[in-house]
Amino acid sequence: MSMRLKIWLVPALLYVLFFAWYTDFGGPLSDDEVDHYVAAMENNGRPAELVAFMKAFAKQDTGRQFLMVNNIDMNENPPNVEGAEPGESAADLMGRYMAHMIPALLARACHPVLMGSAVYPSMDLVGIEGAENWDQAALFRYKSRRALLEIVTNPAFNGKHQFKTAALEKTIAFPIETSLYLSDPRLLLALVLLALTALIENILMSKRRATGRP
Repeated sequence: MSMRLKIWLVPALLYVLFFAWYTDFGGPLSDDEVDHYVAAMENNGRPAELVAFMKAFAKQDTGRQFLMVNNIDMNENPPNVEGAEPGESAADLMGRYMAHMIPALLARACHPVLMGSAVYPSMDLVGIEGAENWDQAALFRYKSRRALLEIVTNPAFNGKHQFKTAALEKTIAFPIETSLYLSDPRLLLALVLLALTALIENILMSKRRATGRP
């Protein structure tokens, strides 16, 4: 095996492993999968209207990744919630919710893409009232609708969502499938590995030539 092949083989294998983990190759959800997740939500006691809503979302699956867009307005005086200490702030309650969500997300190649605090009220507002003020915005990447349903149908999720709802004054969250997504880690990792491997190859090959080795 040539030196050049050895240099490129390791990053190529690393990229293939990452790509295989990060990408859902299962295609759109099958009818059996949809029925499984619907039954799980019903067994977990989810409201019928929520189950019907999520079933329709699952039935329309394209098999692609998606981003969840979140506009967030925190509750300045959240109510007491079972499972939390009396008087906890909205940030404390949201922290309890995210302590469950972040590990569940990362285990399924889902993760935050962007998070930030608002610096001014809404600068363009059409056709909606009461949406002038927001505290934060966030984008979360989901590997697939399958991954989302695995999270929300897990019994461990029961009782955790109430922390989020208590922490919020209002929120809007909706999914999008991207037509342009330049921060996709698969693209970024490919560019980084190409650049680093090319640099390493150039350094090693230059040293070999300097010592007279072929």
